[in-house]
Amino acid sequence: MLSIPPVNLHEGQHVLRGGAPAGKARVALVLIHGRGASAEDIYSLGEEAAMGAPGVALVAPQAAGNAWYPQRFLVPLDLNEPYLGSALGVMGGLVGELVRGGVPLERIVLIGFSQGACLSLEFASRNPRRYGGVMGLSGALIGPPGAVRGLERGLDGTPVYLGCSDRDAHIPLASVEESAVALAKQGANVTKSIFKGMGHTVNGEELAVVQLLVRQLAGAL
Repeated sequence: MLSIPPVNLHEGQHVLRGGAPAGKARVALVLIHGRGASAEDIYSLGEEAAMGAPGVALVAPQAAGNAWYPQRFLVPLDLNEPYLGSALGVMGGLVGELVRGGVPLERIVLIGFSQGACLSLEFASRNPRRYGGVMGLSGALIGPPGAVRGLERGLDGTPVYLGCSDRDAHIPLASVEESAVALAKQGANVTKSIFKGMGHTVNGEELAVVQLLVRQLAGAL
């Protein structure tokens, strides 16, 4: 008998929450961890990002098995289902929860590293709204190179940051460049930083960009 994979694979996993209560938060950070990592790992980056900014809520969901989808982000989309759809659903649920709790989309920042960066960028592209920001640290839109996209506008000036190495072993530079063009066509205000020889990591310059955005949204500057 064939086993049918669960559709709601990531739903029901632990969500790490902290910082300001959503009802009192000026800004909310939705933090998406990478493959093999955990909510605790990305949460610590969120704490650094929120330093010096008052009223910041932090939300970091945990992926089942520590991975949001099983294959590389470059494979045809259907090869990462139903995991990818479930992961995007988790993000949508958390964003909706924050909005209902009183945090407007314009003050919600999606922050992801590696697989989490890919997921954050993909979520924003599929759900184009005016977000507080989308920070893609070592990531790109999900799908094969040159994939045809609907490119529905609606990001309406959302600050999108793409930070990556020029020789990242997991994220081809061409995918970052292609993502920058696609997101700009959707109306995002895209900033791109390509670092020579950097490994698959987050550096101080990238963190400073995230911190500045969070402080601006929180009214700390």
